[in-house]
Amino acid sequence: MARLPRTDLVDVPQHIVQRGNNRCACFFADGDRLHYLRLLAEAARAFDVAVHAYVLMTNHVHLLATPRHRAGISELMQAVGRSYVPWVNKRRNRCGGLYDGRFKPRLVHSERYLLCCYRYIELNPVRAGLVSAPADYPWSSFRCNALGEPDSLITMHPLFAELGETPEQRQERYGAFVAEGVPDQELAAIRSHLNKPPGRPKKGSDDFLQHLGGNEKII
Repeated sequence: MARLPRTDLVDVPQHIVQRGNNRCACFFADGDRLHYLRLLAEAARAFDVAVHAYVLMTNHVHLLATPRHRAGISELMQAVGRSYVPWVNKRRNRCGGLYDGRFKPRLVHSERYLLCCYRYIELNPVRAGLVSAPADYPWSSFRCNALGEPDSLITMHPLFAELGETPEQRQERYGAFVAEGVPDQELAAIRSHLNKPPGRPKKGSDDFLQHLGGNEKII
């Protein structure tokens, strides 16, 4: 069966997921995660992609990113994979593929979904039972977005900037939003959106909002 074409719209955020092969590990130690983030930052600069949020789990990665030109996301992920996979294979004395096929991108074409996506990504370690609070997990963008810690990888999305007039105000409001947790209905809507085949959104439609039952802003 032919692969479906990527939907890659300029200046439209995407929620990107890449999983380890057979859901096995793609990060084996903190050094692997640190190297991956370095490669990601280099590729984001090279291919003009703004990364807004991320989390590196043991066997998968979530990113929220906006391409500034066509194919930017594909170029980003391919560049990282071409460097990271042979590096980790040599370091871990392994061979073969590391990822479960191609990465999975989904368009984020509503204001409400964007902020929910931030929260969903950065609460992943809490849902997995790795930590009790997102600030306790060092391999996500939460400390930057909610606590103001420097992270050269992160570019603030304009809608995130609207949370407040000062960094402190934005951090406080976003931190409170994350502290609410992800409601069950919202969690189901995001997972449903991620599991659907990629495609160009139709005007006036939003699968996430249809599942969630509303179109108002979260904040």
